[in-house]
Amino acid sequence: MRRRWTTILLALAAVLALACEEGSAGGRPGASSPPHGISDLPSSMAALGDSITAGLGACITFHRCGRQSWSTGGSGLVNSHYRRLRADNKAIKDQTHNFAEPGARVADLPGQAEKAVEANVEYVTILIGANDACRGSVGEMTPVANFRNDLDLALGNLKNGLPKSIVLVVSIPDLNRLWEIGHKEIRAVRAWSRGTCPSLLANPTSTAEADVARRAAVAERVDAYNAQLAAACRAYGRQCVYDGGAAHRVRFNLDMINRVDWFHPDSDGQDKLAEVTYPRRFAA
Repeated sequence: MRRRWTTILLALAAVLALACEEGSAGGRPGASSPPHGISDLPSSMAALGDSITAGLGACITFHRCGRQSWSTGGSGLVNSHYRRLRADNKAIKDQTHNFAEPGARVADLPGQAEKAVEANVEYVTILIGANDACRGSVGEMTPVANFRNDLDLALGNLKNGLPKSIVLVVSIPDLNRLWEIGHKEIRAVRAWSRGTCPSLLANPTSTAEADVARRAAVAERVDAYNAQLAAACRAYGRQCVYDGGAAHRVRFNLDMINRVDWFHPDSDGQDKLAEVTYPRRFAA
């Protein structure tokens, strides 16, 4: 009788020990249980968009400078999304692609999206639209309906080809802010006269009614584009993240603009874009 009770007690002790081991493994991170969130961070990424994301003007010479890109840049001067992710997920090291092209408009986005699908990345950033507003005249700006159609095509390519990947859609920065802070700076006015964003920056020192109305029309169109970016991201589903207008709300100053065309962000401007657009789901 005593031997049977001893056997039962030993069996109970073994069960309790096993339960404690399982509880410990599930209750705190360990080798077989990575910290919450870290395992969910993407291990590869691609950047889509225009000259801003390509880093044009962010280096000393006025060329594309991907290492200073707010999205995929690896330079120590810009705490890019890539560098922020790499700090918590070493697997993403060197697993980046920057498909952004200077001069690109939303009509070019579907093709860039196809490249991201081919690269089979887990995270895609999109910043597009400035060149759709920066045209030779207000009448040449991309119609809002066309903008949305091309945007939907691009997002459709990503959703079909990368259904589990996270897509970040960034709002278009406040282009009119450039005029506000630069139209009294003679060096900026001189640079803009070479043909920088004529729909907005032609006759930058003029306060004539027609010029004021033209600038207002550009601002209105950028707001319309941003509304479509937000709506398209909502329609995409939970894998799409919109920056909530964070990039557009940045009150950047001249110290964040390069000294060649006085239009594109320098490394400080790129760093600010990275800061305000980094998804909270990653930061957590």
